[in-house]
Amino acid sequence: MVSAVLLVAAAGVAYMAVSVPSGLRSNIAKARKVGLPYIVIPCSSQNILWQLTHKFWVFFIRLLPKPLWEDWLFYLLPDWGYADGQEPWDRLGDTFLAVSPGLITLNTQSPNAIHQITSRREHFPKATKHYSILEIYGRNILTTEGAIWRFHRKATSASFNEKNAAHTFAEAIHQTQGMVAKWVATAQSDTPTITTLEKDTMALALHIIGYVGFGIRFTWPGEPLPTDVDPRMRKYGSNTPPAGHTMTFATSVELVLHHILMLLLMPQWLMRALALFMKAPRAAYEANNNYVQYMAEFLADKAAAAKEGTHSDGMDLMGQLVRGRYENERAASKSDSHTKENALTDDEIVGNAFIMLVAGHETTANSLHFTLIELANNPASQRALQADIDRLLGRDTDPATWNYESSINLMLASMLGAAMNETLRLMPPVVMVPKWVSPQADQQLAFTETGQTHLMPAGMDIALSVVTAQRNPKHWPPAKGEAVNGRTTDLDSFIPQRWYRTDSSADPKEAEVDGADTEDYGGFKGPDTSAQMFRPVRGSFVPFSDGPRSCLGRRIAQVEMLAALAVLFQRYSVELAVDEWADDKTVAGMSDNERRELYGKAQAKSRATLRSATAMLTLKLHGAAAVSVRLVPRGQERFVSIVA
Repeated sequence: MVSAVLLVAAAGVAYMAVSVPSGLRSNIAKARKVGLPYIVIPCSSQNILWQLTHKFWVFFIRLLPKPLWEDWLFYLLPDWGYADGQEPWDRLGDTFLAVSPGLITLNTQSPNAIHQITSRREHFPKATKHYSILEIYGRNILTTEGAIWRFHRKATSASFNEKNAAHTFAEAIHQTQGMVAKWVATAQSDTPTITTLEKDTMALALHIIGYVGFGIRFTWPGEPLPTDVDPRMRKYGSNTPPAGHTMTFATSVELVLHHILMLLLMPQWLMRALALFMKAPRAAYEANNNYVQYMAEFLADKAAAAKEGTHSDGMDLMGQLVRGRYENERAASKSDSHTKENALTDDEIVGNAFIMLVAGHETTANSLHFTLIELANNPASQRALQADIDRLLGRDTDPATWNYESSINLMLASMLGAAMNETLRLMPPVVMVPKWVSPQADQQLAFTETGQTHLMPAGMDIALSVVTAQRNPKHWPPAKGEAVNGRTTDLDSFIPQRWYRTDSSADPKEAEVDGADTEDYGGFKGPDTSAQMFRPVRGSFVPFSDGPRSCLGRRIAQVEMLAALAVLFQRYSVELAVDEWADDKTVAGMSDNERRELYGKAQAKSRATLRSATAMLTLKLHGAAAVSVRLVPRGQERFVSIVA
């Protein structure tokens, strides 16, 4: 037995000894043929074993002489684009290849290349192999490509329209008022510092997408569930677990997202075994069981409603998908030519519901969370934002009376839209978008920066570096004044005022791409920024990606964030907490200069915390990393009114 194991091990080592050098030589030859700059790395950054053990190996690699690793090690570190900024691109150019024994990856922050790749969907499809683990609850719009994706897109896109954007606007106002009430209670307590900023913005986003997208009414602590809620939906929004469940639906969603990597990577049998004596697997296993059971019940309730012909308010995404299947089945029973293949299966409906919950919940929550922190970090921008709210909506108006149709475009063109755009530029929900060259044929890619065209080998991986494209000094002008030595130097800073520049270098013909997929897949078709603001070169601002596979819910997310910011800052300011350095009595006795110095310490720590953000599914703060704030009625600020 032992000899057999040793024989297998020896065979494996021998195979690696031959295949690794051979694969590396072959891929280097392909890279040279492409003609772009390239780096050679010992293994793919997508290798799961490397991802799990990279800290161990990096420690020893850095013990070696620096010239042996300084040109390539950065690429194998998580979120290198967000962490290293422009430094690697300065050395390698806006597009380069990373070559390992088993893989070649094209990395680009070139707006022109990004625009071409996202527009030519059939030539550069989504790298769904990187998303297959997200089929945990069923195939969905994110994990499919080709004709299957087209079907999922069209099945889900009908709900993403202006009518439902208006519904989102109203619900965002209502739910933000609930969050503000919670914060006011904290501000008036003996411990006025808000330490739950991230958790509360997550709850806010879940409350909004829960009601608008699924007809589930969630409430804030102490807030009763409205009496007019559909009886079938009451248990999903309940603050106590209903019969047959050990946690509420909201808690199950929160914990599933918190433990998502464990749920995606760990087999159920292993998690069940570890749950017997480990806390984290136990929480993940319990949350997953509750969530799966809730979704099965939810599907059954929506099916019953579809058969009765009843509808929920708002998008009711899951109800729409269920109704589509039910109506299809009825048509199929009357016509031999109509088949059930034209409707999503139950698993696909649940799979899409999960993706919409993640996309419409975590991404929006993170962006709002970061925007609040940045506005607290930058009091001048916060004051300008409040001035625009006063001008557009009124200082003392009731937000419930705000009109979507007459307000939303003005809000997009104000400091509200500028602050939102600037956060999305600096900290996009997804820092890198994976694509690949269609395995059917090599593809040409033209680079306007060099005037050259390069042939990309079939099957090559592509990484669109969103976070660095949006900080690329070659395509973004400075926010204030002139560039230093021809280079924009303020692109790592939160300066919403940069969006008021009108001298865009964008070419009106830039949207024209040979081979672009121009089919109508539904969803919002407008630009990502207001027409009254700076319009970046196409491909240089892609927080929602671009092209046919751009984010279906981008309009909903924008409306949600704008409404939340307007409600919050209409009557309140948000300041960084300074408890770490001074208590309230000490602050009260300080001069303005002393307060500015104190706030500077809080700003420095807050900005360092933001730089520590990392991406799992989305870019966010993890572990103990957090920024605490204070909610202060306007006119009673301790810092925001005096800090530049």
